[in-house]
Amino acid sequence: MAPPLATSAKPAKASSEVTAPPADPNLEIKDAQLIFDAVWNELEREFDKEQLRFAKELILLGGAPGSGKGTQTGFILKARSLTCRSIIVSSLLSSPEAEKIKAMGNMVGDREVVDLVFRELLDEQYRDGAVLDGFPRTKVQVECLKLLVDRMKLLRREFYHTPLRVHFRQPTVHVMVLFVDESTSVERQLQRGKKVAAHNQKVRAQGIGELLEERVTDLDPKAARHRYRVFKERTWEALQSLKQTYFYHFIDAQGAIGDVEENILKELRYQSSLELDPQTFDRLRSMPLASDIVVHARQDLVRRLEHYECYQSELFHRVIDLIERKFMPVVVRHAISGIAAVNSEDPILLNPTALVMLIDIFSERGYHAVTDIHRIDVPERVNLRTGIITCLSKQVVRITIRFQGSEIRRG
Repeated sequence: MAPPLATSAKPAKASSEVTAPPADPNLEIKDAQLIFDAVWNELEREFDKEQLRFAKELILLGGAPGSGKGTQTGFILKARSLTCRSIIVSSLLSSPEAEKIKAMGNMVGDREVVDLVFRELLDEQYRDGAVLDGFPRTKVQVECLKLLVDRMKLLRREFYHTPLRVHFRQPTVHVMVLFVDESTSVERQLQRGKKVAAHNQKVRAQGIGELLEERVTDLDPKAARHRYRVFKERTWEALQSLKQTYFYHFIDAQGAIGDVEENILKELRYQSSLELDPQTFDRLRSMPLASDIVVHARQDLVRRLEHYECYQSELFHRVIDLIERKFMPVVVRHAISGIAAVNSEDPILLNPTALVMLIDIFSERGYHAVTDIHRIDVPERVNLRTGIITCLSKQVVRITIRFQGSEIRRG
């Protein structure tokens, strides 16, 4: 029996063992392996190994200021069927743990960022996947991420032949970069600043609502340009280094929101060979993809209809006649709804080939027909001496026909 699921692997307090680095950034530890080992060792001391369950899918969302990360995060979560909130690293840096470090006069460096992100990823809400907004931002954080994914794979191998296997799934990493050029970035930052300033002015005047954060970079063109260049010089390079390791999606975010969403959907189109465990994929790969089947579906339908006409013309004509006499009058009466159901006891439908012809004929005419065969026992006579009832078995074929109905009085 598999052990009960943990409600959450996230600890109540994460700062008790955090050692703040010196305030001087030049003295901060820059060795990714040392940082990762320190963070991982702390996690192993605090949790049982079987509770180190991270997100199956990691979507690393990056982009220049004004690229629309905040706007598109909800759409990306929905596109991947994730119900969790996004992990905004800048918000984690405002957590009590990070504030404590800053209050001591120290910097929140790579060591602290990695620790905060890893702990957040242990929250149960992220088991299926997580969108990380703003991670990784440095080369050290990139290497720590790679080490985390490697450790997740090791845990999967360790628990693969145990009941806990379901909690240690094949990790998938997507790097998604929303790109805008410098002029667009600066323009959007300043527009955002104007909207926030107008909102806050209204709140102060009316005393209703909440004040929003006013960023200096959203008010000063020079500061906005500097922020964009810092992104290109630091974060952009870090994200580019992941290009050869994980699924990398470069999204043109210059256009309208709808256009950007379409670009995102194209990039995140599901591919089972990339996301499934190899053993699971091998079990399924013999079954053809729907996209492969439909490529030549029309040509195959034409060939079948021509074959019916050439080699089974009598049966073919009888099926066509049945459809015209018995089915089409019902279909016409349901033109507004776009769905019609017909029950038939016609003996021609006892022939499986006739049923196949019926479906193909409707398909050629633009309908979608589904057949369902019912066998009904109808009492025929009763033996009064024994009480045995003799039934007559008959077959009823129910055909459901769907098509594009009229827009009149619909919806």
